[in-house]
Amino acid sequence: MHIHILGICGTFMGSLAQLAKQLGHRVTGSDANVYPPMSTQLEQAGIELIQGYDPIYLQPPHMPTAPDLVVVGNAMSRGNPSVEYVLNQGIPYTSGPQWLRDHVLQGKWVLAVAGTHGKTTTSSMLAWILEYAGMEPGYLIGGVTKNFPTSARIGNTPFFVVEADEYDSAFFDKRSKFVHYNARTVILNNLEFDHADIFPDLAAIQKQFHHLVRTVPNNGLLISPANDKALAEVIQQGCWTPQQQFAVITDEENTAAEWQAPTPEWKAKLLSADGSAFAVIHNGVEVAKITWAQTGVHNVNNGLAAIIAARHVGVTPEHAAKALEQFAGVKRRMEVLAEIHSIKVYDDFAHHPTAIKTTLAGLRAKVGNQKIIAIIEPRSNTMRMGVHKSELNKSVTDADDVLWYQPPNVDWAMDEIVNKSPVPAKLVRNLDELIHCAISISEPDTHIVIMSNGGFGGVHQKLIDHLNKHAL
Repeated sequence: MHIHILGICGTFMGSLAQLAKQLGHRVTGSDANVYPPMSTQLEQAGIELIQGYDPIYLQPPHMPTAPDLVVVGNAMSRGNPSVEYVLNQGIPYTSGPQWLRDHVLQGKWVLAVAGTHGKTTTSSMLAWILEYAGMEPGYLIGGVTKNFPTSARIGNTPFFVVEADEYDSAFFDKRSKFVHYNARTVILNNLEFDHADIFPDLAAIQKQFHHLVRTVPNNGLLISPANDKALAEVIQQGCWTPQQQFAVITDEENTAAEWQAPTPEWKAKLLSADGSAFAVIHNGVEVAKITWAQTGVHNVNNGLAAIIAARHVGVTPEHAAKALEQFAGVKRRMEVLAEIHSIKVYDDFAHHPTAIKTTLAGLRAKVGNQKIIAIIEPRSNTMRMGVHKSELNKSVTDADDVLWYQPPNVDWAMDEIVNKSPVPAKLVRNLDELIHCAISISEPDTHIVIMSNGGFGGVHQKLIDHLNKHAL
């Protein structure tokens, strides 16, 4: 079958394309912007990419055969030339999540990772734990995990790990992607308001999470943090599945969570304050210890959730801990891009105040009093709309300096954030100026964290190039 994918360079759709190719289909795809790293993966998989949505490219002679099926990405809308052509010609079409359910997930034991933050990292951890245990899982991950050569594969066993996104499925299916997956093991990492372009409020997102909970069978498992009020409200709406909860105890509060890191007897201290070492406690008994390359309490949470999910399919916590000690991380999640003149440059995907705060807190715990410069682009739809602007200043308190970049399409003036910043801050509207400012305030042993969920105009490499040219 010839499958054509509209919006193929998105992380989900690109991963889907690779699964379709592995199943033996001829796969082509188009996107407004064909760009690495996904374009590189797709080309290596032998998938033909088309720049733009001119429908002429869906027809011979530009293609040897017209598509038998078009998979429509959720970034596509009515008025898109290719969408209109598919509708007018009566070409069969479906959404990405529906195709995944119908052609990949049937008969699988699906382990789904949902939540506002940490989906990509946690699903990568879980897939790697199962791989380390010799279970050869299939997976679809919305990012590039360093333990695997691709972001998706069919696998050789019934186990399939999927990053379960709450974003809508397609212009003709406004349900969240994750309701399609028929998951048996479900991690709900956390829940906050996000995706303001499609959800009017937190309650609307909770409704979609409730729909997900309703699909989990009673021989499955629902895994969630013990202290997330929004998720607790979702579960209170109805749950027919056994539950297990986890908690990272960072103060003297007690919790009834079945899984903890660490025990209250240790005065609520992680084995390492930056989260690079911790113990796993199950019903008050230590079942594993981990020393790994990850940092931050948020990653301890991610690791705990992955360990619990892996145990549900037969992997012991001790074995899972050994796997996590070899977990190499995910690209764009506090990825060290370079170290030049004792200055480290990091790339991080954080695009929500909570993600920014936890990421910077983890780095601060690791580097102590060394200088941290945060460079932040509010690029996500929610950030561009200004929904979280009142929370942004509170998210950067662990930085020494903040450079805010205001792109042209931001709908609100960011001057107030700088004026009321708890740390030295500057608003910049030009990338060259941004690089100059970052270098001018750097000193030996500085950590520069670039935060954006987009390409950020190539500022990462430009900064590295300037640092290489100019010794401090």
